[in-house]
Amino acid sequence: MIGALIARDVRRAIGGAAWLPVGFFLVVATLVPFAVGPDPRLLERIASGGLWIAALTAALLPIERLVEPDRANGVLDQLTIRGVSEEAVGAAKVGAHWLTFGPLLLLAALPSSFILGIAPQALGRTMIALAIGTPALAALAVMVAALTAGLPRAGALAGILLLPLAVPLLIFGAGASGDDQSGALLLEAAVSLLLVAAAPFVIGGAIRASRT
Repeated sequence: MIGALIARDVRRAIGGAAWLPVGFFLVVATLVPFAVGPDPRLLERIASGGLWIAALTAALLPIERLVEPDRANGVLDQLTIRGVSEEAVGAAKVGAHWLTFGPLLLLAALPSSFILGIAPQALGRTMIALAIGTPALAALAVMVAALTAGLPRAGALAGILLLPLAVPLLIFGAGASGDDQSGALLLEAAVSLLLVAAAPFVIGGAIRASRT
């Protein structure tokens, strides 16, 4: 059942604007050199952080379409009637969200790294850090989408909630791209695993609370 739910959400995203988060990611990465100037040393220092901020905003962009349409249309209630737990729905939505933006974002990170002047020896570390962190970004986005579903001005509220929660992931993810990456990479992996593991339970609780 989880596989069917993932496939459904992936098809819906592809039929909509699945390219928008990745396009936004590329735009943000392209604008950073214009904002800070062409100094190669400065760009190299901030490049990893710029990529992570772009990745966070890309994960946040479709947040209003992750849970609220299914809540408003009664799909979540129908799934519960059919015996599908809210936690299973949450796990499926996290997986589907990552599939629709994670792999494309990793591909887009290659030209973005060139634009930002990331050194070739640091590119591999940056890609590993993004590969570890993007599932956590997807989990955070769906958790916040579930917590704000049905609330007025949910998009603005979601951004306020998501940004502080993502700070540890951003710190360790950007640090994992540096020369001394082993400790930061392990911490990033721990934070990412915690967020992905907790997401189905937080989403499930939020879905049940939205019915009261």
